[in-house]
Amino acid sequence: MIKALFFDIDGTLVPFGSPMIPDRVVAVLNRVRGNGVKIFIASGRHPEWMGNVSNFDFDGYVAVNGGLCLLADKKTVIYKKTIPTDDVRRLVEFEKTTPFPMLTVPVEGGIFINRIDHNVTRVAEMLHVSDLTVKPLDNALSLDVAQFIGFLSPEDESSSGIFTSALTDCIATRWCPWFADIIPRDSDKSVGIDRMISHFGIDLSETMAFGDGGNDIGMLRHVALGVAMGNAAPEVKASADFVTTDVTDNGVENALRHFRLI
Repeated sequence: MIKALFFDIDGTLVPFGSPMIPDRVVAVLNRVRGNGVKIFIASGRHPEWMGNVSNFDFDGYVAVNGGLCLLADKKTVIYKKTIPTDDVRRLVEFEKTTPFPMLTVPVEGGIFINRIDHNVTRVAEMLHVSDLTVKPLDNALSLDVAQFIGFLSPEDESSSGIFTSALTDCIATRWCPWFADIIPRDSDKSVGIDRMISHFGIDLSETMAFGDGGNDIGMLRHVALGVAMGNAAPEVKASADFVTTDVTDNGVENALRHFRLI
């Protein structure tokens, strides 16, 4: 019996280019909740950037790829894991000689970026994020950083040595080739899910998750039922128990019907 659903946002609940969860999906979520199922977000986004899911009241938020777990009020923190201060310090020095756009996501909010290029602009447009605050990266030295987002290609990530010389206690996860979500080692959406279900007294055998990106692979393998969207990459589909239709083809609804949750 499924008692908890966890949803990625972009490409899963919200089609790329759409500003909000489609009304039909909201109606389906309300039907599931009416059957006593709790519904959570599990996203790479910080709550500060979750305006595109504000048309539904979730029971909790597994944010920044599992590094920050909050209850429905988006204020009560039940778990957080931050990037080690030594990694932050080394990254600031690294960026001085190898400049590239790096978005800083503090636990308390106040997201900022050190510089903007064309990749930053097109990602911001894709995610409906506006008015990026630009500050020097060394502002991160005084903050609890939940996540960095580095605008490096996979090739640049490898050739720069950023993870061998600076972010030695972090890992990168991707769902887009233009950037990488950078999180503390041993932290991903599955860790956040465990913290959330423990808080609510739900067993892992009673969980189901939906995703489409590379940062969803861990949670799709971890939960009792992992659902990949039809628009997911092949490696994401391979990690799931079930592949539904595209996000623009009622993918969430079709999977919930398949498993008789509606």
